[in-house]
Amino acid sequence: MQVQVLLFGIVADLIGKETLNFAIENNDTVKNLKTALRTKYPQLKNYSTYAVAVNEHYAQDDFVLKDRDVVAIIPPVSGG
Repeated sequence: MQVQVLLFGIVADLIGKETLNFAIENNDTVKNLKTALRTKYPQLKNYSTYAVAVNEHYAQDDFVLKDRDVVAIIPPVSGG
């Protein structure tokens, strides 16, 4: 199974890409995906403050991913 991962802001800068195709196992959760991303991209280990959306809806760590889901990694935004 695969998901498309969209990266924004500092996360895209750290990885050097804006989109990833990422293999997942059956019944993997958002938490599993976050762990796998940190393992594959060690530059994310110190960066954990971001939201996750699946198919344009915010998702918690226990959300179960499905084949071909689109997952967005959304870093915090500041401004004024």
